[in-house]
Amino acid sequence: MKVYEKVSEIFNRHALAGVEPFALEFVYRERHGLTKLNWVNLLRENATPEMLSELTEISNRLMAHEPPQYIVGSAIFCDLRFKVDARVLIPRPETEELVHLILAENKTELPLNVLDIGTGSGAIAVSLATARPTWQLTASDISAVALDLAQENAASNLTEIDFVLSDVFDALTGKFDLIVSNPPYIDPADVAEVDLSVDGHEPHGALYAGNHGLAIYEKIARGARQHLTENGKLYLEIGYKQGTAVKKLFEAAFPEKIVRVHQDFAGKDRMVSVR
Repeated sequence: MKVYEKVSEIFNRHALAGVEPFALEFVYRERHGLTKLNWVNLLRENATPEMLSELTEISNRLMAHEPPQYIVGSAIFCDLRFKVDARVLIPRPETEELVHLILAENKTELPLNVLDIGTGSGAIAVSLATARPTWQLTASDISAVALDLAQENAASNLTEIDFVLSDVFDALTGKFDLIVSNPPYIDPADVAEVDLSVDGHEPHGALYAGNHGLAIYEKIARGARQHLTENGKLYLEIGYKQGTAVKKLFEAAFPEKIVRVHQDFAGKDRMVSVR
């Protein structure tokens, strides 16, 4: 049997199950460090028993809606590689846009104090520390196991970050020039909109929040003033339906600041800045 015959057979199974067509290729190439050309050439070869076994194993995991990044064990974010597993959310392109917004609006090399609330894999904090080595990063999370993984990612990407186990501001002291957060923001009532691979495998504590998904924003709004410097700024990722609600929440908390809703590459409300 040629490799392409086995791959075609798997693709047909995946199509019926609603599995992303590119997922099998992505996982296999990532595992073996193959380029697209390598993969195309491989398809023409005779499949070894070991290759057939591995392709079947990957397929079975994808059919169970396990995210490809968890199967690979890592994800790329802002051109950096992060270890990911069921302890943390998989970092997404929309969150890269939040990092790009922060960097575009804060080009200073001065040693700003920056706090990342709900750091998860550490993707935001590590990306900011890499792009702005003079900034002093603190990253917090309510999950101890998430912080363990974030520390691994900080070390593997050669960044120095202070990690704190904290529910939003509860265990934090001091003031920050920038506070950034991609908190849980999905309304549990919207679970039908969530992909099976996400709801079935990624940590619910990092996905869902009470009060229609606004609970963590409310907690940040209540505590941010005492942790921001006089000219401090806030940057938040939001759900695409939450722009108006989150904007009103922070306008009430910071009437002296400018609160803006920013759209993502798809034109959907995705970020809020408070400046």
